[in-house]
Amino acid sequence: MKNGKLVTTGVVAFVILLVILMFSNATFLTIESGERGVLFKRFSGGLDKANIYQPGFHVIAPWNSMYVYDVREQQLEEEMEVLSSNGLTIRVDITVRVNPRYDKIGSLHEKFGKDYVTSLVRAEVRSSVRKIIGRFQPEELYSSKREEVQQLIYKDLENALRNNFIELRAALIRDIKLPDKVRLAIEDKIEAEQKALKYEYILEQERKEAERRIIEAGAKAKANQILNASLTANILKDKGIEATLQLANSPNSKVIVVGSGQDGLPLILGNQ
Repeated sequence: MKNGKLVTTGVVAFVILLVILMFSNATFLTIESGERGVLFKRFSGGLDKANIYQPGFHVIAPWNSMYVYDVREQQLEEEMEVLSSNGLTIRVDITVRVNPRYDKIGSLHEKFGKDYVTSLVRAEVRSSVRKIIGRFQPEELYSSKREEVQQLIYKDLENALRNNFIELRAALIRDIKLPDKVRLAIEDKIEAEQKALKYEYILEQERKEAERRIIEAGAKAKANQILNASLTANILKDKGIEATLQLANSPNSKVIVVGSGQDGLPLILGNQ
């Protein structure tokens, strides 16, 4: 009897140990930093979207399942061909950075699953890029409108992802590639426009310089008219006398002959 009890006890202990070993990974788990968990309760309500499990050690029933999500920022790089507003094929390289909303892991898991970057983010990126690029001409994308295009893609994509429990951190256009013939034609056009602007600037400067000279010449002519009108014979004689007095007081050697010049003004003789 005792031997039978021992055998029975050993078998029960072995079964219990086997069960523990089988379910140990499901029963005890650790959620690492940068991760969150959502619990699926097999026999009591299904997916528990209201309770999000934080990093740390957790014990769960062996028949339940914990889905652990990496909530750190993830980067997706896409290379795609899209059509411009005039039907030209354009190659666009774009990078987006996203992370799931911490408090909506349950809803994200229920709707898209752990492969949400492929099933949701990539699809939305492609849709937004095609929609926004299709509004612009190739020359706009190549030069003046690139920053505007990037902002429009960001806004459109942000709205779409926010409604699906994803936060958009950045949407960056790495490169826009046009067919070589189109690119060269655009570059030639831009160069011609720059030359035209340069010539227009030079002509404008020349016009301004001509106007300045005309104004300056007019001012000089008017000044000469005023001066000629004011220079009477008596004033000239008075100015000559003032000059004679100043020269007489000068230390330089000279000979002054008073009254011998034209109109009775003094003549000045000397080396200085």
